[in-house]
Amino acid sequence: MDLTRRPRRLRRDGLRDLVRETSLSASDLIAPVFVDATTDERVEIPTMPGHERVPVSQAVDRVEEILATGVETVILFGVPTEKDAVGSRADAPDGVVQEATRRITRQTDATVITDVCLCEYTDHGHCGILEPGAPEDTTLTVRNDPTLDRLAAIAVSHAEAGADVVAPSSMTDGMVGAIRSALDDAGHEDIPILSYAVKYESAFYGPFRDAADGAPAFGDRRHYQMDPGNRREALREADLDIEQGADVLMVKPALPYLDVVSDVREHTHLPVAAYQVSGEYAMLHAAAERGWLDLEATALESLVSIERAGADVIVTYFAETVAETLP
Repeated sequence: MDLTRRPRRLRRDGLRDLVRETSLSASDLIAPVFVDATTDERVEIPTMPGHERVPVSQAVDRVEEILATGVETVILFGVPTEKDAVGSRADAPDGVVQEATRRITRQTDATVITDVCLCEYTDHGHCGILEPGAPEDTTLTVRNDPTLDRLAAIAVSHAEAGADVVAPSSMTDGMVGAIRSALDDAGHEDIPILSYAVKYESAFYGPFRDAADGAPAFGDRRHYQMDPGNRREALREADLDIEQGADVLMVKPALPYLDVVSDVREHTHLPVAAYQVSGEYAMLHAAAERGWLDLEATALESLVSIERAGADVIVTYFAETVAETLP
């Protein structure tokens, strides 16, 4: 009896799918949508082929396009009309995300997640309120506690506009607790928090910063986002957000941090999300354009690997194209 060939018996057509351990579905995917209050027409994002900024007036149309592929959930990012040091437009009742959320939730069946951060709304491009000092001082960092007040106000404004889920992404200490308290006090006890609990200071974010017009005007974000060399720290961050009331934990980026996705999955019974970020998307597109990779096949394989590592849901710019190929 030759036992060495036994594993191959289940790899035949008809059995291969039957015993597959990880199966991806469109309902596992979240599609990012960039809504731009400064334009009346769609604007291509050169570093993210196939993606555009859309005006508020076309936000519903854009979401309907996504729903047609089988993807049920979107996450909204906004480009405001004005920016200032404290990101005043981020929690404005007539803000870009607030208005888009109202339209989408009233006119579609999409589940709407909103990004809760300040980087797209501040004139300095950082994720919170800065320490006093000259703008050219690249050592400036975000003031933690004043930023919490702003994040809480943004989350409440999104909930009042109809968001189904709020997703704080600034890596501010205590952000989940502050937002949970503010939501509860405002009567939004049922709004879940999808926390960017484990967000690294990564070089893979470049195209997103073009898309959302949120690049730092000076300095970087290493003082408040995680060091890429740290793995155990991810579980400390996850524990803090769990204690404060997070409903879902996000790891960002995804592919370069599959070990961290796996660690967080093993560490908690909460749902785990992973964000396949803009740089991951762009590099696969760039390789495919050179004929080095099959884009459809590598996109699907990359998403399966993220889910295999332990992600329950995946934010990805491939959501639509991959969903259309799934059974």
